[in-house]
Amino acid sequence: MNALTSPRILVVDDDPDLRELLRTYLGANGFDVQTAGDGVAMRAALATGVPDAIVMDLMLPGEDGLSLTRSLRTQCSVPILMLSARGEEMDRVIGLEVGADDYLAKPFGPRELLARLRALLRRRQATQPELATAAGYPQFGPFSLDSAGRRLLREGLELVLTSAEFDLLAAFVAHPNRVLSRDMLVDLLRGYNRDPFDRSIDNRVTRLRRKIEIDAAAPAYIRTVRGEGYLFNPQGSSP
Repeated sequence: MNALTSPRILVVDDDPDLRELLRTYLGANGFDVQTAGDGVAMRAALATGVPDAIVMDLMLPGEDGLSLTRSLRTQCSVPILMLSARGEEMDRVIGLEVGADDYLAKPFGPRELLARLRALLRRRQATQPELATAAGYPQFGPFSLDSAGRRLLREGLELVLTSAEFDLLAAFVAHPNRVLSRDMLVDLLRGYNRDPFDRSIDNRVTRLRRKIEIDAAAPAYIRTVRGEGYLFNPQGSSP
């Protein structure tokens, strides 16, 4: 996505009325909207190119939204906003754990969904300008961060990160050797002051450590500063 093109959104929901409502409403607000009624149609849409964000219903015929999200996370880091008519806390937790970036319970107002989508897109782009100023890919240890491709490479091989994990790592890389409080990280990442998942920062850090640290229990890159927040040390060494 760039300033000269409309953000592409893929809406995956089995309710044709809701698909048409979102196509019309989001289209009127500057988005290029594709729709799909199930996983088969979703994959056919993705074959034409990865969108800037996906709105994914939890309950779908055939393969459900959780399974589709889990599968997507092995292929790309596109932001995913999950929808569910149930809205229970466990559904939200599971959705986030498999890789969704935000969660919205049905019924919802189109204006709120629009705000959530814009927040996801702002979060996705928030750290890119700072990273793009460096020559080549920013590196730490055996890792290289490809901000344009939204990829983390370890000695040339890509590690799969969720969109939320990538954004968190990019924020750390853009602010090395500096203590970032949880509130500062929320401000860097969320882009929307009603994000209900602010407390997920610690969980995201835990998941990210499992992917980049030799020993997640004794982290060298992302260290906890007791009572203050987290510090990213690109040298990966103890203070």
